[in-house]
Amino acid sequence: MKRPGPIRLVLGAGAAVLAVLGTTLGVAGAADSDPAPSAEIRGADRGEVIEGEYIVVLKDPGSAARSARPAARAESRAAVVRAEAKELLGPYDASAAHTYSAALEGFSVKLSEEDAAELAADPSVAYVEPNRVERGDDTPSATAAPVWGLDRIDQRDLPLDGAYEADGDASDVTAYVIDSGIRISHDEFEGRASYGYNFVDGNTQASDCHGHGTHVAGTVGGKTYGVAKKVKLVGVKVLNCENSGATDGILAGYDWVAKNAKAPAVANVSIGGSPTDAKDEAVRKLVESGVTVTVSAGNKSTEACEQSPAREPSVITVASTTKDDERSDFSNYGDCVDLFAPGSGVQSAGHSSDTANATMNGTSMAAPHVTGVTALYVSANPEATPAEVTEALLAAVSKDKVKQPGSGSPNRLLYNRF
Repeated sequence: MKRPGPIRLVLGAGAAVLAVLGTTLGVAGAADSDPAPSAEIRGADRGEVIEGEYIVVLKDPGSAARSARPAARAESRAAVVRAEAKELLGPYDASAAHTYSAALEGFSVKLSEEDAAELAADPSVAYVEPNRVERGDDTPSATAAPVWGLDRIDQRDLPLDGAYEADGDASDVTAYVIDSGIRISHDEFEGRASYGYNFVDGNTQASDCHGHGTHVAGTVGGKTYGVAKKVKLVGVKVLNCENSGATDGILAGYDWVAKNAKAPAVANVSIGGSPTDAKDEAVRKLVESGVTVTVSAGNKSTEACEQSPAREPSVITVASTTKDDERSDFSNYGDCVDLFAPGSGVQSAGHSSDTANATMNGTSMAAPHVTGVTALYVSANPEATPAEVTEALLAAVSKDKVKQPGSGSPNRLLYNRF
């Protein structure tokens, strides 16, 4: 069972001193000399931190601090967040880089560490985290038989029979690929792929200069390489040409999909990094908005519970197998994994031309196999909730096929029939 991360908020010494002086000397006398209250910055020692950049998560709109503003109540939620960010950042002469109002309520900003800690103590702030570098979960390429992954997921046992069959094609479903963008003109997509938004460059051209996102999209819904061969694909670009991106941009991608998804919808997140509350909360709210989200388990050959959003219970977390049904040597494992899918030596669409293909390894390649199957399911069951989709997916798996799945891992291999 997935374990949500700890949530802590500890008042700094300055706040404690102020409280004591307020009772003995009076608040006015203490305010003139004491430092401003501060609170810890969560997870400051985890991952590849971007110095001087922070993610600020606000408390629930129903909290006293926010509901006390009658004018704000009449505005849209996005306007409320923008207004609150402006008010909170005014004393620091700073402005928000991204604001979030659907998958999360908050914003990202450049501040000194001291100012960020002070902001964390504000009554309207739930917590503050550092911004970080996140990366797609792929590894150096290998060679393998074309589309062996499709061949594997439509049959219970080896050997492979050289064919792929599916019930339906998910033509009425939209799959959101939160990644490095998509080469939408690629022949594999037959005009079914489109741009969502580019949070790397701040525009609507979510093109792919790395190849990770195009490869993932091809596995979800390419005409040759895809699980769901007629699904509509939308690229939401949060990773750059080096296949990395900042946490605040990835959160903005979740937020955009939560606001703009056209039901029935599924999403693929083949991205991972250090565990953080903001990433977990944002992807959880994306699921709560009605989008079934599949994520990669990670490629560090360690516990998937040590990675976000893989540890978040509401998403479908996917580990990787080889053509021989072995757990891929790079694949994360453990009780935060929901199931396994093909991820070693997976061939799919390449980004270098409209006919290019590429072979990649990674839990990034395993996850879109599952996303394609979720698209097939919601096409047949358009009113199904994400929890119901997950339940059906896990009930259909091929059991006890994965060799050495890793400590705590469920021995479940993806199957595309329900």
